[in-house]
Amino acid sequence: MDEHADVEDLLRLHAPQVLGALVRRYGHFDAAEDAVQEALLAAAGQWPSAGVPDNPRGWLIKVASRRLTDALRSEEARRAREERAAALTPRWGHLPGPWGAGGALTAPPPDVDRAPREDDTLSLLFLCCHPDLTPPAQIALTLRAVGGLTTAEIARAYLVPEATMAQRISRAKQKVRGVRFGRPDSWETRLPAVLHTLYLIFNEGYTATSGASLQRRELAGEAVRLARTVQRLLPHDGEVAGLLALMLLTDARRDARTGPRGELVPLDEQDRDRWDKAAIEEGVALVTSALSRGRAGPYQVRAAIAAVHDEAPSADATDWEEILGLYDVLVRLVPGPVERLNRAVAVAMVHGPHAGLAELTHLQPELGHRLDATRAHLLERAGAHKEARAAYESAAEKTLSLPEKRYLRGRAARLGA
Repeated sequence: MDEHADVEDLLRLHAPQVLGALVRRYGHFDAAEDAVQEALLAAAGQWPSAGVPDNPRGWLIKVASRRLTDALRSEEARRAREERAAALTPRWGHLPGPWGAGGALTAPPPDVDRAPREDDTLSLLFLCCHPDLTPPAQIALTLRAVGGLTTAEIARAYLVPEATMAQRISRAKQKVRGVRFGRPDSWETRLPAVLHTLYLIFNEGYTATSGASLQRRELAGEAVRLARTVQRLLPHDGEVAGLLALMLLTDARRDARTGPRGELVPLDEQDRDRWDKAAIEEGVALVTSALSRGRAGPYQVRAAIAAVHDEAPSADATDWEEILGLYDVLVRLVPGPVERLNRAVAVAMVHGPHAGLAELTHLQPELGHRLDATRAHLLERAGAHKEARAAYESAAEKTLSLPEKRYLRGRAARLGA
């Protein structure tokens, strides 16, 4: 592998831990992040030629701490500098507990271990998914602070101007300023927000809601990487394992989802030889283990559905009765419109298209083009080609994804012919 690529992977691996260490010690998210970015730039310039140090994370923390200290010393006159230092020096020894606390800030004594804590990345995720932030702000801050993506990269991924994304991230940082760093006392109630944020990032990467490309692989890959991190830190949590399994089992199909010109290839027409068998095996093992621990949560059920699809040797061999049973469980856990829409498809595959169409009558138009596209597919299967064509055209008008638009118009044109 290219040495520059190795260094880039190494920096991305350590960046959230380094940022977490600085925020835990000094507070002040903004200043710590700037210092970490400078340290990463220094490493990217030196390591490919000078070699990676024996303790790369420690090297980054040392350099970032120096940059942060220098920035504080040179920022203001003596009195303003002292006031800033009072707010930004470490929290050591003031409140009990392993997660740190607020209060006065003092430098750590020489004999205190300065190594980053194992779950600084998890603490950063909790901070980025603070309940005061909107979901778009949580996603942006997570990708910036924990994923290590630049503001420009995040803006490109979500098709917004860089200035707009910079403002969104800046506002998010302002809202979490002063929030105690560490796993919150009620962290179990906050974990669903973390998992939901990663789920949204993955979904946007796997099927982009707008733009010229069907997939944004860098987003999906980043979501998988972050989910692996959380699963490593919380190895016994069934829903964490379920989410990672779901991502792996879904992402395993990505190479077969598009044709040579980037066109959409539906699941039942995909070349299954192009599916990632190693990812499928890992995902199946994860969800099987998670389901054996007790009551299943929504991510575990979603992963089980994905596993049934992935393990079927062909589209015709798919066990739709098992999938329908799993969707029955899922809609009891999460009676959301998307879950009910997917269940309607399973009903159609088991009991016929008319039964599926009957299910669609109970769904709301908030599903947008998804509802029209599903109705079109079931109408086509039922032989109502004129109605199916109109539904395909309606779906094509509503979607902002160019590959989806071309696919839906192609289906409509085929029926018209």
